[in-house]
Amino acid sequence: MAVRLHLVFGGELVDPQRSEFRDPDNLDIVGIYPNYAAAYDAWKSAAQKTVDNAHMRYFIAHLHRLREEELENSPTTE
Repeated sequence: MAVRLHLVFGGELVDPQRSEFRDPDNLDIVGIYPNYAAAYDAWKSAAQKTVDNAHMRYFIAHLHRLREEELENSPTTE
């Protein structure tokens, strides 16, 4: 079974209606997880700790999708 890596990260947004970070240099990198379920648990925990800050948001990035895109677009060498 292939590992499908997921990155959990967050930060304070300029506007809660958009995904633009107020200070991208200070993002909270929660971690990289081997499956969505583990990433979701980490995301939920981080998000619950900042529930009182309406501008704080956490996200799950599907790193395995980036890797798959890279493989599909990579030139072939022979």
